Amino acid sequence: MKALVYTGIQELVWRDEPDPQPRDGDVELVVDAAGICGSDMHAYLGHDARRPAPLILGHEASGRALSGRFKGKRVVFNPLVTCGRCDDCLGGRSNLCRYREIVSMAPRQGAFAERVVIPESNIVELPEDMDPVKAALAEPVATALHAVGVAERALWRPLGECSGLVMGGGAIGLSAALLLRSRGCQNITIADTNPLRRKAAETGEGFQVIDPVETTVVDDSYNLVIDAVGGQATRRGACQAIKPGGVIIHIGLLDSDGGIDVRKLTLQEVSFIGTYTYTMVDFRSTVQALHAGLLGALDWVELRSLSEGARAFKDLNEGRVGAAKIILTR
Repeated sequence: MKALVYTGIQELVWRDEPDPQPRDGDVELVVDAAGICGSDMHAYLGHDARRPAPLILGHEASGRALSGRFKGKRVVFNPLVTCGRCDDCLGGRSNLCRYREIVSMAPRQGAFAERVVIPESNIVELPEDMDPVKAALAEPVATALHAVGVAERALWRPLGECSGLVMGGGAIGLSAALLLRSRGCQNITIADTNPLRRKAAETGEGFQVIDPVETTVVDDSYNLVIDAVGGQATRRGACQAIKPGGVIIHIGLLDSDGGIDVRKLTLQEVSFIGTYTYTMVDFRSTVQALHAGLLGALDWVELRSLSEGARAFKDLNEGRVGAAKIILTR
């Protein structure tokens, strides 16, 4: 099969690769569409030791099953492969399974290829009329849906009475803003340093959008801050912006050091909560929400050919992309 292979720092090659070999319980899929995630970019830049070259990246994908009980069906898959037996899995928090594997992380090859294998238990069947490109958004949107759900449970007041700040206008950040709006939150601001993304979020979705470098967020001005970047600067900004008694949801994994004002979090009873991916229930709910149109037209994606994926990565790295998500298609 043909695949886009990460071969070294900032190197991707479109080449022939061995066909994937299913394990017990796996299903082989023909990939229709696959999104580029921030974690793919981390690997591309050599910042992820868990993704050593050579490796096929990509874990946000939809396609058609070639085997198993979904044979011939259009499907999307949850890329978190969990054990199903530990306390976290049995207790409804499979996203925290300590034995988890992730598609696009060794030893599991990813979906930037003509075919991929995935456990049948991780597959969700799609309505036949669902656009495979929109279906490929299920993974990042599920991450946002899980985070918003955690935020709702932690807040002291309904979302309809809250002001929200989202740090980062990529797919997860924009999805989080759209989900907040769908659940009644009206005062939402998105902060992003990329002028192309700011324009897309402002003109396409009607959000208030700011450049956090040029615009200082007023201290103590938001009940909820969702950090979809996860850098020292965004954590610092989140701590400044949050109101007393508010909630900070930390999704992003840009870096791990600094930015947290522990004194403010303590004196003002601010909840700082990390959220990681989603459960299978979150994932199925996301597919239903996308198909029902609860997040709008989902026209904030840019389509590129999988065979030209190396150029897409380069453009993302150099800040030449305004779309919240690039989807690679066959």
